[in-house]
Amino acid sequence: MTNTADTPASSSTTTRRVVVAEDEAIIRLDIVEMLTEAGYDVVGQAGDGEQAVALAEEHKPDLVVMDIKMPVLDGISAAERIAKARIAPVVLLTAFSQAELVERARDAGAMAYVVKPFTSADLLPAVEIAVSRYQQIMALEDEVADLADRFETRKLVDRAKSKLQTQFGMTEPEAFRWIQKTSMDKRLTMREVATTVISAGDDRA
Repeated sequence: MTNTADTPASSSTTTRRVVVAEDEAIIRLDIVEMLTEAGYDVVGQAGDGEQAVALAEEHKPDLVVMDIKMPVLDGISAAERIAKARIAPVVLLTAFSQAELVERARDAGAMAYVVKPFTSADLLPAVEIAVSRYQQIMALEDEVADLADRFETRKLVDRAKSKLQTQFGMTEPEAFRWIQKTSMDKRLTMREVATTVISAGDDRA
């Protein structure tokens, strides 16, 4: 199992650029410090959702970390706008872990969420999961133009990833990379590879 302390952006070839949005200044400074110490580059800080959207549009960061409860525009609405514009993945911070709120966050396009109070050991893995999931979705959307087909493809790829994780002990990103690489090597779509994985039992070849 990977140590969460070894998860950060410093292991990447390029430093991830982040916008942080939190209306409580002390918490915002804590988040910025956690991210900076882990090797991320905080390019913008916002105190409300409207400002967060503006900074995301201006800086085109790799990630937005944002509180759900904010003035002017709440975090879920801001996340929805950022997701629709395909700017960056969003990690939402919340003091609540109710299923309804989590569902709303997911529907808005948030890639991950972290419940307060949290430490860097909670935040950093969520950040990397969000970036990984976002990259997967972008890759699938580039491959599939039709919206209905895209949704069906994503469901099939998720099922195939889950099967690869269970049968071969892969992480989620490793499973997706295997599907992506196989599709390129065999000149198939990711949907075709996913369908084969789902129906092929233990035979990955």
